[in-house]
Parts: sequence; structure tokens; C-alpha cells
Amino acid sequence: MKFREPSLAIEHLDEPELEFRFGQRSRHPKDGLFLYGPHAAARRISDVRIGVVGTPSGIKHFREWGKRLLRGIPVPPPGPGEKKDRLHLADFAGLEETFGITFDPEACSELSIKLEDIDRATRIENKHEAVDAVARIYIDRVRKFLRNDERSIEIWLFIVPEIVYERCRSESKRSGLELTKGEASRRQKTRAILPLFEALPDFDTSREDFFDDVPDFRRRIKAEFLSIAPTQMLRETTIAPDSFLNKAGYPIRKTQDAATVAWNLATGLYYKSQPKPPWRLSEIRPGVCYIGMVYKNLPNNRDNHVCCAAQMFLTEGDGVVFRGANGPWKTDEYEYHLSPEAAEALLTTVIETYTEMHGAPPKELFIHGQASFNDAEWDAFCRAAPPGTNVIGVRINSTSGDVKLFRNGDYPVIRGTSLLLNDRNAYLWTSGYVPQLDTYIGPETPNPLLVTILRWKQSRPEMISVLNDIMGLTKINYNSCNFNDGLPVTVRFAKMVGDILVMGSAKEGGPQPFKFYL
Repeated sequence: MKFREPSLAIEHLDEPELEFRFGQRSRHPKDGLFLYGPHAAARRISDVRIGVVGTPSGIKHFREWGKRLLRGIPVPPPGPGEKKDRLHLADFAGLEETFGITFDPEACSELSIKLEDIDRATRIENKHEAVDAVARIYIDRVRKFLRNDERSIEIWLFIVPEIVYERCRSESKRSGLELTKGEASRRQKTRAILPLFEALPDFDTSREDFFDDVPDFRRRIKAEFLSIAPTQMLRETTIAPDSFLNKAGYPIRKTQDAATVAWNLATGLYYKSQPKPPWRLSEIRPGVCYIGMVYKNLPNNRDNHVCCAAQMFLTEGDGVVFRGANGPWKTDEYEYHLSPEAAEALLTTVIETYTEMHGAPPKELFIHGQASFNDAEWDAFCRAAPPGTNVIGVRINSTSGDVKLFRNGDYPVIRGTSLLLNDRNAYLWTSGYVPQLDTYIGPETPNPLLVTILRWKQSRPEMISVLNDIMGLTKINYNSCNFNDGLPVTVRFAKMVGDILVMGSAKEGGPQPFKFYL
């Protein structure tokens, strides 16, 4: 007897709604902010205390950009071949009108540094030493201000010239650049091993501290400022593209249109300076907590230890980062597992913080990651959770062409489409055609996420419920003002958080707001 092959169920999930001021809802952050304003906006316009660090020309560019940000910036007219109605773009009405915050571009705390000092530092032949020297120029200038000035700064803006971007990233080659001798040799990448001298009580090893950091300017600044204030990096070519032209008279790099840049910058400015995010999910179940697990190899660690951390996200949309214990957590090329003691300690800290914020432990705690859990690790997670908390482990992996879904029409599969393989596995298209915008923003046929419910403590949740949660978590990236992201925030920033936490300049400490890492 021949049985009929089972057919796979395809479901379409509704686009999650966001909540704004006065409890008003919208599916698009730009629409909601323009019509209603941030969901927890103050009654009065709030002045943001901004510190700006850059070269004299960089600070001047920011002043001019700040004035435009306050006035408002229209979307440019469509170019050849573009639609007349580009619904994914929106005029920026102005910082006060849209976000209810303001600042005086002429009255920011301006810290000027010399371009020639930056250029000289970027030419030190050892890249670890060069990046540290450049970062020190900015960091020392800020610390001097903090020692001598009583004004408190809510957010520091670093206006970065192109030579920093070109020469001070981990992947920078600095080919053809005339280099100068520093304290370390050009090829040295780790601390010098001097066991006889290191045993001496007065032997100073701090001269090589920069080898504990990955040679990346952005990560170095973020790590250093975890104990100071949130930061925002701005390339001069982003805020003043017309001031940097090539021989043909065009900007040296292609940027987003000015209105989109304004939306993204203003969103980050609000998120990093105000108590609550600009919007939140409107229909997240009460008592639910989402954790994104982060593992990152410690650079130049002699024992090959790994840093572990957890990102906690709540219904408000905001997040907290918890640093776990460093240890030998890498068990295979792509596998990481905590010891039972480290797993229990990390989740206990997360639940204690949640309880302090909400008065009771979570009812459901979802752990999102890109790897699996072993028995000892999972048992420790369950022990850390109180009896009323159901812990669920969910694996979320990107795919690269393994599965393609096609539909009739000019555009690809609709965002929110899911292909249910069984009760524990499903494909979810978080990227795709968005009817509200009448477009698909992407270069090729979108690939889905593969979502797997791995384990649970008390009861297995419905797959549709898990997928709806993931859809919601793709809409709370406050580093931009896009309609959605392709990854949930629990996974989207895992690498970025890990990159900062493994820096030697990232001091050990308790839970820290997620906004410090963006």
C-alpha cells in the first residue's frame, strides 16, 4: 500500500505592531514616531547633553549637520529608473517634532584634536600599537574633560576622519603607507613572554596592554566607554559627503540619502540618551524574557579561553548585557558549552536582575542561540530557574540558499512567511516583500532562518508562538529606524557584543545597558 506523502504547512504571520505615545500603534517606526512620538516621551522637550570629539573640520561638519537635524531633511527626488512613490523612504520632520528632544549644535561640549596627531599615530608600524595610540588621543581628551569639567554628558559623539576608518580596523592593510618605528616590532601580535622578568614584583607589563585588544578603533572606544557613557561613531563622510569629492566631482563613498541618515542618527541619539527606547512591541506576552547567548574567543589567551555573555531583552524593547565567566567553553570548532557552575551562575544573575526590575521572575525565559545545549549545561539552566519559570532553548540559524520559496508576481516571498517542517522545526522568512512598503529591500531572493525548538523545562511552546516572537524581535533594533531587520535582536548583535567584551580594555563588571554596545 502506498501512502500519500505529507504536505508541509505554510503559514503567514502578521506584521508585529509597535507602540508609541498615548498607546498608539503602527507597524512602521517612522510612521509611529512622525504621527505620535516616542512611547515614553516626556511632556516637555528634553535637552540632550552631547559631547563631540573630532578634528576642527569634523566638529564643524557636525555643527552644520546638527542644524539640518533640527530643521528637518526631505527625501531627495527619485533618480533615473526609480519609482515615483518610494514608500520605504520618509522625510525627516526634525528632531523636536519627531522625537521630542533637542540640543544646541553651537553649545555642545566640543573636544578638538589635531588631524596631524591622528595621522602620525596611524603610521606606527605595529598595528596594535597604532590603533591604541589613535584611540588614546580620543580617550585621553575625554578623560581630561571629565577631570576638569563638571558638566555631565549623556552621549559622546566621535566624529571620525576617513584615515581612522581606513587604517584602524582589524582588517585594515595599510598598504603603501609610510610607517614609523614604535615601541613594538611590526610583526609582534602578542605580549612578549618573559617568565624570568614577569616574576619580579616591580616588573611593569602595562607597556604591552594594547596586545590584549583587537586592533580595531571602534571596539577599543566602545570597550573603554562601558564605564563612562554611551557613544556614537560618525564618519565625516557620512554627515558631510559633499565635502569629500573624487576627481570626477562625486562623493568618495556612496551613503544613504540624508533623510535616512537623519532618521538613523536621531533614533540612536534618543535611545542612548533617554530612559526608555523610542518604541516597544505592543503585543508581547507578559512575563516573557528573551536571552541571546554570546561566545567569543579571547584574543591572545594562552589557555584558549572563551568569553561568554547573555543579552536580555524585555517587553519594553531595551536590553541588558551580562558578562559570564571566562573559561574553556569551546568544545569543538563550532560548539561552545558552559560548565554547569558557569551556566547556573550566569542564568541566576539574569533572573535576579529581571526580578529586581519586575518584582517577580519571568514566566517564560527563551534562550536564543546559534548552537545547541548539552545535558549538563541545560540541567544547570533549569536549576537556576525558579519552579514557575519555563526555560526554552531555541536555535536560530541563517541559511544560504538551502531552501528557496518562490511566488507569482514581481516580488519575492512575503516577509512573515513560514514553512513548518514539524512541531519543532520551521523556516521563517524575516526578509522579503513588504506590502506596506510595496517593495523588497534586498539584492537577491531572500533566504529564511531555520528555527529549532531544542529543549524546554516544563512544556514545549507552540512553534507559531516562537516564530511570532522572533518576528517581533526583528523590529527593535534601535541602532536604525528601519521597518525591520533580518535577524532578531537576540542574535543580530551577538557578534558585536562579543567583540567588545573580549577586549582587554573592557573592564569586568555587573549588568550593563545594551545601549553602551551599539
